[in-house]
Amino acid sequence: MPPVHPGLPSEEINLGIAFVGGLVSFASPCVLPLVPTYLTFIAGVSLADLRHGEQGKRVWRRTLAHSVLFVLGFSLVFVLAIGGLVEVVQRLVAGHQAWVYRLAGVIMIVLGLHFSGLVPLRFLEVEKRLELEKKPIGYLGSLLVGVLFAAGWTPCVGPVLGTIVALASASKSSGFLMLSAYSLGLGLPFIAASVALNTFLGSYARVKKHLRTVSLVSGLLLAGIGVLMLGGIFEKILRWLQ
Repeated sequence: MPPVHPGLPSEEINLGIAFVGGLVSFASPCVLPLVPTYLTFIAGVSLADLRHGEQGKRVWRRTLAHSVLFVLGFSLVFVLAIGGLVEVVQRLVAGHQAWVYRLAGVIMIVLGLHFSGLVPLRFLEVEKRLELEKKPIGYLGSLLVGVLFAAGWTPCVGPVLGTIVALASASKSSGFLMLSAYSLGLGLPFIAASVALNTFLGSYARVKKHLRTVSLVSGLLLAGIGVLMLGGIFEKILRWLQ
């Protein structure tokens, strides 16, 4: 059989996919409901202080600064550790991206079905949440909490993150850039929530009953893309869109 050499997606498209993957991770049932808790924890204020009154107006800038450092903390782990690992894998499979691309499609199918809840895989449901009774002092503490968030919650966002890693490993896109785009997609909504918490809480109250549907649709979408990648159709669609 002659080797298959698919036209791999451009870096811009891969970065777009990674960014959307970060947004999907933020909207997942194990991240979205805990956003207010993380905001109050890293800022060291109560939810009422963030939502109401003069004190809330005075502390929002501090909350924003803590949020940015929190996002920077988990981004450093994703970009430097996981992005660096992707760079190593890319060097190891250089010249075989076509077949790795097909393998990435299989991985996306499996992780997508797991994320949808249709085919739960117990070994992917292990979470190692790092419980802290008190946040380390100051802004540096928020950076550290972000690092611990990445280390402890990677299993939670694993299905989406795993698909991004698989796609990045099978492509020629920089692993550091792919994981930067993913971190940006996960971090920007968090920062936005810190700036407009009341708006976020109002929106969350309306969508929380649909979180299961969000997971189902997102998981099936990931699995569907995996099927298209496995069949060599996905890259044809992307080339047509370019």
